[in-house]
Amino acid sequence: MPANPPTGRDRIAQRFADVKAQNRPALLVFMTVGHPYKDAAREIIPQLVAAGADAIELGSPFSDPMGDGPVIQESSYRALQNGATPQDCFDTAAAVRPQIGDTPLIWMGYYNTILARGLPQFAQACADATIDGLIVVDLPSTEAAPLVGSLSPHGIHLIPLLAPTSTDASIAESVRIGGGFVYCTSVTGVTGARTEVSNRGLELVERVRQHTNLPLTIGFGISTREHVLDVGQRADAAAVGSVLVRALADGPPATAGARAAAIVSTLAGRNP
Repeated sequence: MPANPPTGRDRIAQRFADVKAQNRPALLVFMTVGHPYKDAAREIIPQLVAAGADAIELGSPFSDPMGDGPVIQESSYRALQNGATPQDCFDTAAAVRPQIGDTPLIWMGYYNTILARGLPQFAQACADATIDGLIVVDLPSTEAAPLVGSLSPHGIHLIPLLAPTSTDASIAESVRIGGGFVYCTSVTGVTGARTEVSNRGLELVERVRQHTNLPLTIGFGISTREHVLDVGQRADAAAVGSVLVRALADGPPATAGARAAAIVSTLAGRNP
């Protein structure tokens, strides 16, 4: 299991402990860095945290985002058109940290981005940027040991990503090598807002709990406060992406932050 950060703080563990003490599910929100305009993430993330986001997933723009649905695929394409690069994820994290305190920052992307920089170099860049964990969409647990070896000295977690089709052996290996929390996808397929939370995602949570005490998060399809509450009956957190990304693009850039913050506030149960 990855060691604690050099500061002695594990921001992910502390945030989940704080949320549990408040008897509510945590809310994780996703932004594609560079969308809808180049510096949007560093300007908007503090607004999302103020509105009730418990952790931020920083989506690294990628040319072939095979695990993402049309909304996030489009955001990744537009981010690349805006000139966003993987380095912008690190620059964004470093820029927002003074404004968001100990709110966890999670890098989310694809393994080629990591390989292109080099594993030790990527891990060091994450540490310098105060990134707390990585979700690598296309990295099987059986091939993850080298990356974990690079991340562990910095106290950075490789967060397991599991699907309803994950076998018990795969679940056991993923949680053995990973840390922070477990991201359980509610469907077998790509990201995207849906009308209800899949029962398969809820069933996956029950299976994963047999193998780990790590907090469990459900993502893929969460788009309403009712979904968040539903997830909270079984899991420790809900992860929201497509509905927020769509809102960021659906209107003038000048009011993108306000639109997104209003959605986060509703999802967090802060709106009357």
